[in-house]
Amino acid sequence: MAEPGDLIEIIRGIYSHWALFIGNGEVIHLTGDGVPAKGAILGILASIGSFSGIAIVKKEKLKEVALGDKWSVHNRLDNNCETKSPDVILKEAEQLVGQEIPYNLLTNNCQHFVTNLRYGKPACRQIRKVISAVKGSFGS
Repeated sequence: MAEPGDLIEIIRGIYSHWALFIGNGEVIHLTGDGVPAKGAILGILASIGSFSGIAIVKKEKLKEVALGDKWSVHNRLDNNCETKSPDVILKEAEQLVGQEIPYNLLTNNCQHFVTNLRYGKPACRQIRKVISAVKGSFGS
């Protein structure tokens, strides 16, 4: 069961989309028209071209963001990082709703966004996995 301030991982096959649970079945997440809700990593790369662009912070129902994909709570860095209080996390997240934020697949993506809200520092573990998978598919 998700609690306000929890990080939500939505499994999209080779990658995951990340959101911040705020309660009442809603999440705040970083998204954009150029970043597809579902699809393979190649679709993401094609849609954002240079790996960067502008994304928007949205507040939406989790079921609408998940689009039927499996999701779970993953506060993986709680043992390694100090966690902000839920009140602080939610206040900071709510203040960002509607804002446009520079997006970069490698340095400022949806996982960076939510980990920065929860821990005060951005982190993204899935990028290393994706890079390794891409390298492996090319025999590097």
